[in-house]
Amino acid sequence: MRGYGRFVAVATAVRERVRGDLVRLVHQGVELEDFSRGVTRILGRAVPFDGMCLLTFDPATLLPTGEIAENALPLGTRERLVEIELREPDFNKFTALARGPRPAASLSEVTAGDLDRSLRQRELRRPNGFADELRLVMSGSTGTWGALTLQREANRPHFTPTEVRFVASLAGPLADGVRRATMIGDAPADNDDDDPGLLVLAADNTVEMANRAADRWLGELGADDSADAPLPVAVRTVASRTRRVAAGESDGVASARVHTAGGRWVIVRGSVLSDGPDPKIGLLLEAARPPELAPLIADAYSFTERERQVTELVAQGFSTSEIASRMHLSAYTVQDHLKTIFEKSGTGSRGELVARIFFDHYVPRLTPPERVTSREQKRGW
Repeated sequence: MRGYGRFVAVATAVRERVRGDLVRLVHQGVELEDFSRGVTRILGRAVPFDGMCLLTFDPATLLPTGEIAENALPLGTRERLVEIELREPDFNKFTALARGPRPAASLSEVTAGDLDRSLRQRELRRPNGFADELRLVMSGSTGTWGALTLQREANRPHFTPTEVRFVASLAGPLADGVRRATMIGDAPADNDDDDPGLLVLAADNTVEMANRAADRWLGELGADDSADAPLPVAVRTVASRTRRVAAGESDGVASARVHTAGGRWVIVRGSVLSDGPDPKIGLLLEAARPPELAPLIADAYSFTERERQVTELVAQGFSTSEIASRMHLSAYTVQDHLKTIFEKSGTGSRGELVARIFFDHYVPRLTPPERVTSREQKRGW
């Protein structure tokens, strides 16, 4: 018993170190591919796996917008995998996990060890040498931004309940990491009043660099134009929290949501941009707004705003009665909207509608084939 207790203590310590390292990774200001590689390297210390796939989602519809994978399913299985995910019954579907009480589950757990009860396991995973699978939807305070799939090859142990619980506990930080990584890639844009602002602070919180959008956001937050005026409280608070996270003194999330003088909400997020005891801090200031991809649906099919809202809820797996309740409509009105949506999109069912939207408007935005590297030749969920 004494030996077992020591084993448990060591395993717990490893998980806590992994959690801390992942939180620090979130705040390092890296782009998505580097973030994915970091998650793979760090998480594998606590939860061993043989293959992984990180998907990014449009939070409005929970449809995938990109993927980064290593030693996962071959590219040729992708279309069938999408069909199963969007149109056919199976276990641990992403929409079900996003709406369920726990954001992560293993295939072995939900099938009571009989993995072949899963359609994707029978058709795609087992023929390619994979056994158990652990899926996590990365959901946080700003929405569901992606999913992580961990794979174990045949003849490897199944994921344990402890491993599943630990991965589930990382949903919030990983969602924030994906959101930040996506914004880092888009940060140079500076075209209108809602563009994300990028601010770089030295160790003493003096501004080393700010794009025009950052100046606009600081103005909305009440910043004084004089050279020696302090930055707004929210900016200084997030910068301080970011430094504490980088130093390992905190495992929280360095972000704040602030109501501006202009009546808008702005989210301030901090990232570490350099090494050393006094690192530079990068701050992203962005409007709290709906995601960018969902409006494509309305534009393409001439949906009204109400029809777009119904379509997004359908994509997230809500039933007619649930949609009616969320939108404060009658079930008959929702059915009328669905009939019009089917007519405009040329579809005949919910599954066909979701598949049409995904293949027509989301697939073109996935990572282009020419960016696939040699270590990513096998890709898939």
